[in-house]
Amino acid sequence: MHYDPIKLTLGKVVKKHYILRIFFYKLLDILLLRSWHIRKEIHSITSLIPGLPIILDAGSGFGQYSYYLSKKFKNAKITGVDIQEELINDCKSFAEIAGLSERLSFQIEDLTKFREENKYDLILSVDVMEHIEEDMEVFYNFYLSLKKGGIILISTPSDKGGSDVYHEGDKSFIDEHVRNGYNINDIKNKLKKAGFSDVISRYTYGNPGNLSWKLSMKYPVRLLNLSKLFFMILPFYYLVVFPFCLFLNYLDIKAVHISGTGLIVKGIKQN
Repeated sequence: MHYDPIKLTLGKVVKKHYILRIFFYKLLDILLLRSWHIRKEIHSITSLIPGLPIILDAGSGFGQYSYYLSKKFKNAKITGVDIQEELINDCKSFAEIAGLSERLSFQIEDLTKFREENKYDLILSVDVMEHIEEDMEVFYNFYLSLKKGGIILISTPSDKGGSDVYHEGDKSFIDEHVRNGYNINDIKNKLKKAGFSDVISRYTYGNPGNLSWKLSMKYPVRLLNLSKLFFMILPFYYLVVFPFCLFLNYLDIKAVHISGTGLIVKGIKQN
């Protein structure tokens, strides 16, 4: 299954219209469960972030998290980086139109090579590490790029079906993934090896969240891969499933999951 062509198609639809892009961001915030968990975690660490923070959105994609951070931290300087030139150019244009270009910037970067030592107070990486084979290089770069006391916050699929793979030998339906999710202890150990301390990880996308993801993302994306004509029926589809997905998302963020298809991982740079 190919997400990138669909992402680029959506990007072409919203990139020229400021109001439409804002609406698109709000829709992603509501519909995508990972956004619920990210907002919950950022709220929990707000008191640890300095008054004039410098923040990196590592793998910024459409820029929705960069935009959210610019609204959450009014005095922050935020840099969004991504390897896809088209997405970065769209985000740059949006930042200018939104009057945020002094605080919100975007640039093309490869996270395996990108490093700005002792610069950032917070690095956010949402659903990026499953796309990068050389993950230890990225974790080292994250560590070196953070200031002392800086925080890394990662959202990524777990090995409990995070790429919709449940048995050895199965192939992920998401072609862009280089791994079928992280083991909850393996990613903690990798971050500790990179230098982070106080590393905490927890499962997301338990039973309610996994069902919500299938209804809100997996099944629609499969239909869109069959034919772009399904864009026409998506509004009617979501009209039916949207309220149910919201309820499932609410249940997921309130529960403590002993297993799940997603992971939230946090670490602090102490030295």
